[in-house]
Amino acid sequence: MYLNEMQAQVRDTAQAFADEVIRPAAEALDREERFPSEIYDEMAKVGLFGVGVPESLGGPGFDTLTYAVVMEELSRGYASIADQCGLVELISTLLVRHGTERQTGMLPEILAMKRKVAYCITEPEAGTDVSGIRTTAEKDGDGWVLNGGKIWIHNAPVADTGFVLARTDKAAGNRGMSIFIVDLHAQGVERGPKEHKMGQRASQVGGLSFSDVRLGADALLGEAGRGFHMMMSVLDKGRVGIAALATGIAQAGLEAAVEYAGVRKQFDKKIAEFQGVQWLLADMAKDIEAARLLVHSAAVKIDQGLDATKACSMAKCFAGDMAVARTSDAVQVFGGSGYIRGFEVERLYRDAKITQIYEGTNQIQRMIIARELMKKGARA
Repeated sequence: MYLNEMQAQVRDTAQAFADEVIRPAAEALDREERFPSEIYDEMAKVGLFGVGVPESLGGPGFDTLTYAVVMEELSRGYASIADQCGLVELISTLLVRHGTERQTGMLPEILAMKRKVAYCITEPEAGTDVSGIRTTAEKDGDGWVLNGGKIWIHNAPVADTGFVLARTDKAAGNRGMSIFIVDLHAQGVERGPKEHKMGQRASQVGGLSFSDVRLGADALLGEAGRGFHMMMSVLDKGRVGIAALATGIAQAGLEAAVEYAGVRKQFDKKIAEFQGVQWLLADMAKDIEAARLLVHSAAVKIDQGLDATKACSMAKCFAGDMAVARTSDAVQVFGGSGYIRGFEVERLYRDAKITQIYEGTNQIQRMIIARELMKKGARA
């Protein structure tokens, strides 16, 4: 195996946590749509948040490949839990790269889940097209005044701190956006109702509105006008995380399908003896392995400082499409039982769909891949 000893050890820790803590709670969390604070507290103690945060700032200082391995194993347990790990990783990466000493001082609280965070980008007119955002932050003395609204924001119903993308120069296009660190308990901040989602139902999603929210000068992350660039700088890592998450969902489906096929009987035979079922299982296994290798290849490119944009988009696109197709196969192996609530594969099928949508739709990933091909050539 190409993982080094430390990476394998972290993988084993995440795998054991998923099997012993996450997986037994997944069905109830999906049904109740509940934010599982107790699980996140345990994850924080084990050190599964902020995988890439340097030791000097309170993290373990692992590489992107280790982060991908952790995301896959946690998602094997339940994708909603892995999603929280991914969110913390993106916010932590932003802080490490662009935060002041005072701003990075909040990292220990974030990694311990004492401060819940939200990454606030999407708006009604700005989903995939981030350039369409209308939220504004206007200079006011030494500080800023924030107005606007966001939708479908992960953790919005529960977060303490939001990292909000806003326009600071309406005439400057993508160069007129900035990111602000916002106290979501402050006057002028209102939360919309929690959305009830098709899948990954334990991850809390909702809207936020900002009405004359006053921000100090130290609320600005990095430089004014660099928000779009900063956001884009973490997208490659974000896409590796979602690709790994999708792979974990599919892996859980394969494990469930193999176990079921080995005990379920029809016509006095285990269904695993029928070629039709064998082919379903074989296709699941080979596509999951292909997705895993794409994810790991993209992660290694990031770690080596190479241009990883195409590799990350390929991994995210392939893994998301694969997860939907292969969890569908898992449902098929279960037959009618797979269509019933309470069976793991039914939940996995629902959980997989969003991986084709968030962190850039798979249609956008195809556009990015094609653009990179035309810019750098087929072998680049």
